[in-house]
Amino acid sequence: MKKKELRALYKEKRNDLSELEIEKLQTNIYNQIYQLDFSSVKNIHIFLSIQKHKELNTYPIIKYLQRLGKSIIISKSNFSDSTLTHFIFDNNTVLKENKYGIPEPIQAEAIAVEEIDLVFVPLLISDEHNYRVGYGKGFYDRFLQNCRSDIQTIGLNFFKPITHISDINEFDIPLQRIIYPT
Repeated sequence: MKKKELRALYKEKRNDLSELEIEKLQTNIYNQIYQLDFSSVKNIHIFLSIQKHKELNTYPIIKYLQRLGKSIIISKSNFSDSTLTHFIFDNNTVLKENKYGIPEPIQAEAIAVEEIDLVFVPLLISDEHNYRVGYGKGFYDRFLQNCRSDIQTIGLNFFKPITHISDINEFDIPLQRIIYPT
């Protein structure tokens, strides 16, 4: 299937999940993350969930990583050029939802993309080759193109990867790992 079809299908599938189903799926994903070795990374970028889209709640992951002494990085979206600017997220960071429901930092400390060691990437669905379908604006593809060559990337998703996304192009960057409920 093509990205546009997959995007519509998996938005609907995610929207159809009950709160109980989401809770179970999240717990499974959290438990997998808690088993990972984070000793080689310091600065970890993670997305903040858009609640109205029933995205994975990333706050338990953030709290866990902070307890490990990791610096958490979040982004602010620039919709005029589909880029992200990155900021340190700590207990003093004030958040405000933008018009799309994305929580974003206000007056936080900026951090260069080169300082990021690992990125947790949001997605709607992925394939067996770790290519992803997001919301279609290209924010993460642009972001990942600007990261260091040794960046670690992990996609987080409620659904098992499909076999193949048919319209992958040269701008699509495969992730190193996809975590989904097993």
